[in-house]
Amino acid sequence: MILKDRVALITGGGRGIGKEITLVLAKAGADIAICDINKEALDETQKEIESLGRKCLIFEADVTKRDQVDEMISKILDNLKKVDILINNAGITRDGLLVRMSEVDWDAVININLKGVFNCTKAVAKPMMKQRWGRIVNIASIIGITGNAGQANYAASKGGIIAFTKSVAKELASRNINVNAIAPGFIQTAMTKKLPDNYREEMLKMIPLNRFGEPLDVANVALFLVSEPSSYITGHVIQVDGGMVM
Repeated sequence: MILKDRVALITGGGRGIGKEITLVLAKAGADIAICDINKEALDETQKEIESLGRKCLIFEADVTKRDQVDEMISKILDNLKKVDILINNAGITRDGLLVRMSEVDWDAVININLKGVFNCTKAVAKPMMKQRWGRIVNIASIIGITGNAGQANYAASKGGIIAFTKSVAKELASRNINVNAIAPGFIQTAMTKKLPDNYREEMLKMIPLNRFGEPLDVANVALFLVSEPSSYITGHVIQVDGGMVM
């Protein structure tokens, strides 16, 4: 149980990659707090975590709202006494070509994907600094590295996360707080499974390992980054993409 006595907060932890990370950290011994906007997903995931013998708090919170984030962190500290690990996973897409992209779609993606990371990281920074230990993992994307037509808002948000990760890693390193990012490639989730077959076939041709990734591929890297074997790694972006971007 390499995360025994640790407390982890996962945003967007009720579904997809976030849920897989949540389960992997719980199986490794961490007590869990989950933030999501889907109450049904939260309830289901909480039951799974508690069946593993771990404590689990759930929050139907909006990461774009600073007051909701601060209240969530306060309740975690009251009930679980600390926050050791933060996984910033909450995110959305609102795809469209730049000339047709509405300001509403731009703002929604930037606010959830990037401002949400700022809000949650700022909220846990002081408690982590006080305890002089912390691990923060931000879920970016290879699109934040390469860009992608029709995803200017998403690429900007994920590229921003990468730059944010490197800056905050430099600020918090002296307090033994490591900050890293994961940049997934094409991962099999409910969202990607809805894509047209011809698009999926074209994407597969670009992946040297000749398979799409699974949420567990990302979760296993997250587990490594929040555990002691990675204690000398900070400010890095680890691509989990099957070799798609080299």
